[in-house]
Amino acid sequence: MKKILVSLTLAGSVLLAAPYTKEDRIHDMQELAHAMNTIQSGFFYNNYDTVAAGVEILSDAIERVRPPLEEVEEKDVMTRYMNNKVQMSRKIVKKINQKSLTILQRYKSGDATQAVQAYTKILGQCMKCHRETRNW
Repeated sequence: MKKILVSLTLAGSVLLAAPYTKEDRIHDMQELAHAMNTIQSGFFYNNYDTVAAGVEILSDAIERVRPPLEEVEEKDVMTRYMNNKVQMSRKIVKKINQKSLTILQRYKSGDATQAVQAYTKILGQCMKCHRETRNW
């Protein structure tokens, strides 16, 4: 009985899940910008709670970021290989999550310089993605 219930729940969530669109990505990018601003404000005001709140928003928002459905389902194999956006997105998400935890650990231990360096590395990952996806 439990197996049937679990399988029905999983099937329902897959069927009802809306595809990730460019509008969703724009919204998530706005959340990421807000989170980065919150972290920066926490640094400026020397407030750990503000930094922690920004890191929490960042971690939640970055988990949702992925290429839109039309990029994932690209029919042309060569275009999909050249874009390589799915793998790139996964790597960047992983690095940002690691650096956000570094920010919390370093800032809490009193090493604000290392926390700011981790923040700068997150900005570097943001710019890397923008160069690749937006050709900046």
